[in-house]
Amino acid sequence: MFELLKQENKARRGRFTTPHGVIETPVFMNVGTSAAIKGGLSAEDLSELHCQVELSNTYHLHVRPGDEVVRDLGGIRKFMNWQGPVLTDSGGFQVFSLADLRKIKEEGVSFKSHLDGIRIFMGPEESMQIQSNLASTIAMAFDECIENPAPKDYVKNSIARTTRWLHRCKAEMARLNSLPDTINKEQMLFGINQGGTYPDLRIEHMKEIAELDLPGYAIGGLAVGETAEEMYDIIDAVEPFMPKDKPRYLMGVGTPVNILEGVARGVDFFDCVMPSRNARHGLLFTSVGIINLNNNRYLRDESPIDPNCDCPACKKHSRGYIRHLLKAKEMLGMRLCVIHNIHFYNQMMQDIRDALDEGRFTEFYKEKVELYGSRY
Repeated sequence: MFELLKQENKARRGRFTTPHGVIETPVFMNVGTSAAIKGGLSAEDLSELHCQVELSNTYHLHVRPGDEVVRDLGGIRKFMNWQGPVLTDSGGFQVFSLADLRKIKEEGVSFKSHLDGIRIFMGPEESMQIQSNLASTIAMAFDECIENPAPKDYVKNSIARTTRWLHRCKAEMARLNSLPDTINKEQMLFGINQGGTYPDLRIEHMKEIAELDLPGYAIGGLAVGETAEEMYDIIDAVEPFMPKDKPRYLMGVGTPVNILEGVARGVDFFDCVMPSRNARHGLLFTSVGIINLNNNRYLRDESPIDPNCDCPACKKHSRGYIRHLLKAKEMLGMRLCVIHNIHFYNQMMQDIRDALDEGRFTEFYKEKVELYGSRY
């Protein structure tokens, strides 16, 4: 399924073949939490912005409209009219974020819906059943996302339970994929490495789950309280023990700089709500640095968001006009900003792949790492 085409130091250029299309890596997955990108973008928009993989949220689709509804309407891809691969998370991170409303035990987690307070139970089997109903290309294992920092004894017990849950996820997915009425009988399961900020626990856990020979592996539980340097140190510690012939996914990360650093450390897949969330507030990533359209300096600015960008927002509209739309709370303003940021991320990944193809990623990294994090 995964072919490593080229490598420059630890940075990898790969190709992941799935039942729903080929994914060129490194790749950024565009986050459509409830089967849509927040900001008014459709699946057609995603195609035009060169999105390769759409990511949807298991928990949110379970509570609304209901995963059985999505199944009855043909699965997530037909539901949102998206032709490419889809990755669904397991719901573990959302359960983690509902800390005040949850109770964790060996069977799974009981928690209250953020919508109406109804008590919900989710364990490995339930998560796999929901994701099977959604019929995504890639399903993530159900795990506990551990807060950083956390006591080492708690982390050790938590990852042991996460490993037991992973075995249950694998067995349940195999059962579901064998059923005659399952929409996607080739659904793939990615395991998730946990261990907080303890390198020894991370390495031990990675070695253990690698033995399950899953189609892919993720590093989870980062960007949840630790510093960027701590995150990079964990990636450096875990990467040598991740299977070389499987895609590596850094969950919920991150900024353009985070992505460059992750690629340099051997990561293949990324996702984050940041490009769309920041865009809705006028914070935009550009080839000259980060700009905030709310600033008065852009009031009469006739130039595009990014003079080096060919996205629909930059080709047709000025900074001054889009700033006006944001201030007037017109939905078009948010839509144009989200279009730009999504395009920027996807183009950045294409530029990274091109640099790897041409053997110049190290130079590309040195040129861009400070620029991507600077304010213009």
